[in-house]
Amino acid sequence: MTRLPYLDPDEAEPKVADLLGRIQPLGIFRIVAQAQRAFPHWLRMGGALLDPAEFDPVLRELAILRVATLTPGADYEWVQHVAIHRAVGGSAGQMRALRDGDVEAEALGQDGRLVVGFTTQVVRDARPDDETYAAMQARFTSREIVQLLLVIGQYMMIGRVMATVQIDLDPALNVLEPRRED
Repeated sequence: MTRLPYLDPDEAEPKVADLLGRIQPLGIFRIVAQAQRAFPHWLRMGGALLDPAEFDPVLRELAILRVATLTPGADYEWVQHVAIHRAVGGSAGQMRALRDGDVEAEALGQDGRLVVGFTTQVVRDARPDDETYAAMQARFTSREIVQLLLVIGQYMMIGRVMATVQIDLDPALNVLEPRRED
């Protein structure tokens, strides 16, 4: 049971109530909506961070899932993003590798291993080592690296909100996009 109440749309400011009425009825939205002035901006930023034109969606989801595995109490993040990972073309093998902590698994692919290693170092150490950073610079543009850093930071923040308030698990979203088979 969550430590904080979910915001009732009937008790929300009009703009927040309208937004809650137009998005998926997920607990994370109703918890973050408690910060009513920040909520609309947080939603807009979250949407921008998921823009597939800014960073490869499969690699993005690998980073988000890695943040979830490194964040105690972020089970909600894992449940929701496994489905999204599969919907954007990620494989069951990639998900298994992350779940099992096998960050060097062939299933992740070369870019996936690099992104997962980078994410691990950013979460654990606040910055990657010189070798990992150089590999990221050799493979990705500055724009992509900053986008990934923002994604990592966003999901670190969300994971900590989830863990602190002990958010109840919602079933995974029914994401209706094609899935890639192994």
